[in-house]
Amino acid sequence: MLPLILPGVLSGAAFAFVTSFDEVVVVQFLASAGQRTMPLEMFVGLREKLSPAITAAATMMMGLSILLLVVANLLAQRGQGRRTVGA
Repeated sequence: MLPLILPGVLSGAAFAFVTSFDEVVVVQFLASAGQRTMPLEMFVGLREKLSPAITAAATMMMGLSILLLVVANLLAQRGQGRRTVGA
């Protein structure tokens, strides 16, 4: 059963990881004063100073999102191919 649901599990984990970068409000409530997470640093950086590092991080996050979508699509196509061959 696991090989059949593996593409869905991997794509769900990837999307959960990518969307966790956008949770600034949750980080503000859950993180202590000494913890500096990436979403919090980006938020503070946008409020206090505009640096090229924030733009680079945002670009990398978008690239990672696109890459994960492509991988999820390829895994879904591969899973569809296995089911039609065996049926």
